[in-house]
Amino acid sequence: MKLIGLPINMKPPICCICDKRLYYPDEGGLIYFKKRPSDQKWDKRMEEKGMVGHPPYAEWFCGDHYKKASELKDFLINKAMNILEG
Repeated sequence: MKLIGLPINMKPPICCICDKRLYYPDEGGLIYFKKRPSDQKWDKRMEEKGMVGHPPYAEWFCGDHYKKASELKDFLINKAMNILEG
C-alpha cells in the first residue's frame, strides 16, 4: 500500500500467538515492548523519511493473551515472545 509515494507497513489486528482476528477494541490490543537498538534505528529511519508503519517491537494480542503479554512489556520483544510461546 502506498500513500503519497511513501510505503506503509501496517499489521492487521490478529493475535500473534493464536491468529485470532480482533474485531472489537475490548478483545485484546497492541503491546509495545522495550525497544532494542535496532528498534531505535527503525524509529529514527521512519521519522527521517516521513514514513509510518507497524513497529518491529509491537505485536497484537487477543483477549486470551493480552494480560500475560502486557505483563512482559518491559522485556525485549524476542524474550517476551519466547516466554509467551514457550
